[in-house]
Amino acid sequence: MPFNLSGKVALITGAGSGIGRAIAIRLATQGAHVHLLDLNAAAINSVATEINSQNLKATVHVCNVSLQAEVKTIIQQILNQYSRIDILINSAGIAHIGKLETTTEQDLERLFQVNVKGVYNTMQAVIAIMKKQKGGVIINLASVAAFTGISERFAYSMTKGAVASMTLSVAKDYVQDGIRCNSISPGRVHTPFVDGFLKANYPGKEKEMFDKLSKTQPIGRMATPDEIANLALYLCSDEASFITGTDYPIDGGFLKLNT
Repeated sequence: MPFNLSGKVALITGAGSGIGRAIAIRLATQGAHVHLLDLNAAAINSVATEINSQNLKATVHVCNVSLQAEVKTIIQQILNQYSRIDILINSAGIAHIGKLETTTEQDLERLFQVNVKGVYNTMQAVIAIMKKQKGGVIINLASVAAFTGISERFAYSMTKGAVASMTLSVAKDYVQDGIRCNSISPGRVHTPFVDGFLKANYPGKEKEMFDKLSKTQPIGRMATPDEIANLALYLCSDEASFITGTDYPIDGGFLKLNT
């Protein structure tokens, strides 16, 4: 089976919805035992039920990734039971709409805690484990917002730039330990967050705004979470064993083809 993950232990943060959910299901389908980390207990229990009902393997861990002690406790519990951690996917993240002058200190701190510190917490908790077992894969979800100016995304862009930088640092520092670290930078992806954002901010004009946002990608539509998950699967697999320290835009031509 191509992209075979049988016997692999994988952690996916933000696994309750959207991209994280899609990645969890995709990795489980390829044989990994997926450990679902999310603050939303109902959401990850639903994902786990869906996976386990197909005779695949999923375990739920309610977790606030911004709390280091909580992250370390959960990862130690997983290690105690399974003796290894092969894959870490950092998909947990929150968004913010606003430019510099409308971004409060509280806004900045909230995004930093989840989008930056959360990624730091999980990577720091698994890195010694992966060193000891002489191998592992880390995939961080960055964003096209890290690499180009997008209106009213000041704090969000800052955090995703940090994710891209952390990815390069980890890839460089641990390449000799057999650890590969890459990032994925999606453009706009049709997730429940998008639908909720449109409903809250453009009541009665959801379809009009959805079409407008879709067309900001030269390909003419948003990505699906499954398309992001397929790329994540490849990067986690042995087929990608020569790839580390790289960011992968998956953006419908947004970065290179917009003029």
